[in-house]
Amino acid sequence: KHTEFCLPNSSFRVTQRPCTFFDERPNEQDVNLLVVHNISLPAGEFGTEHVDALFIGNIDCAAHPSFTDLEGLKVSAHCFIRRDGQVLQYVPFNKRAWHAGVSEFKGRQRCNDFSIGIELEGTDTTPYTDAQYVALTACTRYIMQLYPGITPDRIVGHCDIASGRKTDPGEAFDWQKFFKLLSE
Repeated sequence: KHTEFCLPNSSFRVTQRPCTFFDERPNEQDVNLLVVHNISLPAGEFGTEHVDALFIGNIDCAAHPSFTDLEGLKVSAHCFIRRDGQVLQYVPFNKRAWHAGVSEFKGRQRCNDFSIGIELEGTDTTPYTDAQYVALTACTRYIMQLYPGITPDRIVGHCDIASGRKTDPGEAFDWQKFFKLLSE
């Protein structure tokens, strides 16, 4: 079961998916960071239903040998953007998604408390699609309207808040292209 809505001032449809891997933020008014991630399951395979299954809590860990590490994992993102630009929302923006893990931004730890996490279907080394950049830009504009504390200098990759532990969105993510689209 899912519901859909359009982003304001946009033709982008967002499909809301059921997820229980979130909780309350310590301070709902303190959202001031956007974190860009990547994910594909199995690694490097796109268009599968495994990422969706992971975020809604019903992944079949026997479906692929690499999934054994996912057994019992409770992880989520606010949104997931597929290669075709489809946007799935798992966690309401005012709630704390479980996307950042052990993290720190500008001396502040526990980034999940004050950030929004967007996952792109991809890998560190596979170029992202134009449709993903367009959808990410539309989502980011909407999020920045909701949370004015999120400014371009407070949009980072997972690698920037979990250095040495995470590398996403990787070298394939074109930050210059994204920020150019965001400024138009």
